[in-house]
Amino acid sequence: MPFTLTMPKLSPTMEEGTVTKWRKKEGEFVRSDEVLLEVATDKATVEHTALDEGFLRKILVQEGASAIVNQPLAVFSLSKDEDISSYQPEGVVPAASVEEKKQEENPSQRPETKTEVVTTGMKQPAFIPEAPLEKDEFAFPTEPADFIKASPYAKKIAKEQGIDLSTVKGTGPHQRIVSKDLELGQKRGAFVFGVQRRPELVAGSYEEEALSPMRKTLAQRLQQSKSFIPHFYVQQEVDAEPLFSLRDQLKAGDLKVTFNDLVIRAAALALKEHPKINSGFHSVSQSIIRFKTVDISIAVSILEGLITPIIRHADCKNVGQIGVEVKKLAEKAKAGTLARHEYMGGSFTISNLGMYGISSFQGIINPPQAAILCIGGIEEKPVVRDHAVVPGKTMTLSLSSDHRVIDGADAAEFMRTLKKLLEHPALLLI
Repeated sequence: MPFTLTMPKLSPTMEEGTVTKWRKKEGEFVRSDEVLLEVATDKATVEHTALDEGFLRKILVQEGASAIVNQPLAVFSLSKDEDISSYQPEGVVPAASVEEKKQEENPSQRPETKTEVVTTGMKQPAFIPEAPLEKDEFAFPTEPADFIKASPYAKKIAKEQGIDLSTVKGTGPHQRIVSKDLELGQKRGAFVFGVQRRPELVAGSYEEEALSPMRKTLAQRLQQSKSFIPHFYVQQEVDAEPLFSLRDQLKAGDLKVTFNDLVIRAAALALKEHPKINSGFHSVSQSIIRFKTVDISIAVSILEGLITPIIRHADCKNVGQIGVEVKKLAEKAKAGTLARHEYMGGSFTISNLGMYGISSFQGIINPPQAAILCIGGIEEKPVVRDHAVVPGKTMTLSLSSDHRVIDGADAAEFMRTLKKLLEHPALLLI
């Protein structure tokens, strides 16, 4: 008897997945404990083990193709030679496929092309790239040559090769520049600015890259967050000199901590003191969420996108413990081995781009949380100490907040406490 394998739901937020690899081929027998295929979900690439044994008769979704949850992936049968020609796979058929089938049966019902598409319940303009230039007549720009005495052919060659005729000495009649004179100008131009090559592609050329399941989910969530959450931002500059001093002192005792570890510890203590920031918004019940534990999500960039492993009870852990946990979670995130509880949830998010040399940036809130803290890099700049301008080190912190939950004064008080803790980092060790 034939039966259908459908796309399993491999994460709580998964709506569709991409088949990255079939471990079995059509016609092969599959045991109930064997890994059948690999699926890229919105969180990671997961191996799926067959639940029922049988012969894999027909693969419906090939490698690299996507399918929604419960969409038919393959047809199995209990015997190798059973006729499956009349068998209709069971499962959910994508709405787009149903509509396409109707249009094939009745072409007159095909809808007109629209310039808008619907996403997340809102109408979004169709942002479509312009086509590459049909005729790209590339020429190197040169200085105006109208007042320079040169033959028409020499001007043409100079324009094509990017030669500045003002650097060429003419040897023709009345010192007119002719084509043989251009060699000198070309060498001089190359010496000063470097030799330029003509482009191989037509201007405006591009290629499209399909979103991975993880990046597609990330794109949808960030668009929803930015569209529906009223963000507001506060920014605070912190004297980072004490952080350097503390890190050097700890390093002298063979205790290695990062600035990120210290910021996480400071944020955890500040959230404990300002619980309004450690909050969220329930969009269905339209109610404020007051988280009772400080669980800090740490933004980690991976090849497929962005994931936020969580430091649970961050306010109860010291700097060293936070540093060890952050390192372990980051390694698991990049290996795609995070368990669900290690990245789902959290009460507050921290994103750090300081290691990339970014001075400051504004983050998009990770719903249903109500705030995200963005950390910029430490910069050397003049600062005022004891009424004198001296060399110093500063770090810029930016807080994005949901105005439905957090008021400006609440955000300001939180940032003031965070600044105090970071500028007196000994408080982070007790």
